[in-house]
Amino acid sequence: MNRPALAVASLLALVALACESRSVQEVAPVDPAPTPPNAVTETAYFAGGCFWGVEDVFAQLPGVLDAQSGYQGGSVEDPSYEEVCGKKTGHAEAVKVVFDPARVSYRELLDVFFKNHDPTTLDRQGPDVGSQYRSAIFAASPQQKEQAEQWIRELTESRRFGARAITTTVEMAPPFYPAEDYHQDYHARHGGSCRVIR
Repeated sequence: MNRPALAVASLLALVALACESRSVQEVAPVDPAPTPPNAVTETAYFAGGCFWGVEDVFAQLPGVLDAQSGYQGGSVEDPSYEEVCGKKTGHAEAVKVVFDPARVSYRELLDVFFKNHDPTTLDRQGPDVGSQYRSAIFAASPQQKEQAEQWIRELTESRRFGARAITTTVEMAPPFYPAEDYHQDYHARHGGSCRVIR
């Protein structure tokens, strides 16, 4: 190989190595229209399996200002991950989504939610089994509850999931307890993904 060709090959190898070593945060898409600091925001809550993946999907959505992993829908105040996984509290792994409704609607969030998990498997998402992995929507307002119930009716009528029944529950939001710090932004910090877009 001549010197110019060797130099080009070496340069391309260095560029490829540099791209592979970047963290997920460094290559995440930039939101082209940031929300002004005084914008009105809303909150939504979704449970659809392991919260790492649910949080990751919503965190990347333009108009979502924050996505936080936590626990919701159980009987114990401020549970730990070990208690929830031990099936002693009744909580689901859930995600609190703070969003700008001028940039992303609640119906758009519902669409993303149902495209990124299987709402027809009771207390299970892939290899994760247990009631903490159930599919649930915890509505922050009566309007959200009505929209979520309507969305499920539309999905059922569309037969998108064939003969499989949608098991997603819809209820008014009980208290949300943030998960431990090591669960927050898990995929952004460690890589990987749980996306299942249907």
